[in-house]
Amino acid sequence: MIDRKAFFDSVRTALGGFKPEQVAGFDLVLDEAEKRRTPLHQLAYMLATAWWETGRTMQPVREAFWLSEAWRKAHLRYYPFYGRGFVQLTWEFNYRKAGQKLGIDFVKDPDRVMEPGLAVAIMFDGMEEGWFTSKKLDDTVDELDEDDAEDLREFISARKIINGTDKAATIGKLALMFESALKAGRYSVITPAPQPAPP
Repeated sequence: MIDRKAFFDSVRTALGGFKPEQVAGFDLVLDEAEKRRTPLHQLAYMLATAWWETGRTMQPVREAFWLSEAWRKAHLRYYPFYGRGFVQLTWEFNYRKAGQKLGIDFVKDPDRVMEPGLAVAIMFDGMEEGWFTSKKLDDTVDELDEDDAEDLREFISARKIINGTDKAATIGKLALMFESALKAGRYSVITPAPQPAPP
């Protein structure tokens, strides 16, 4: 669980104030992380990735969302399976994989990956399982509480999960900031108590 006030106070110190939809996006990611019991350092990198990939909106976006659908159709060779979501799911095979995982036909209806609940599930599953580049979080981000230089090295390397080395250092520094905010919020993964066996 996490103390969300302490988390947001820490993040606002670094990034400034937020609109309600940005707060809602952060809450959605934190809810999913608590449900999945995501390790702290991996969650820090997911938050940094979502912040960057959504253009700081913390809402699912379309690739080149500032341009038109006509532009995407004319310029993106994988149209209509262009980037959508928190992490820009692209290519038909990834839409098919996400659909099989979540039980929804995203090939038939690609826009459904824009639904926030589905988009956040795709981000978590994709980054944990290596859908996007075959690299996954466990390949680069450990859960040792190390100094900032080593954590930053891991976070920079983790960009390979999404998009090679593009803006890797910038996103790595964001992940360090989110790591600090998660610690300020005393984020912890609670293992549920074992339930007694049914009689």
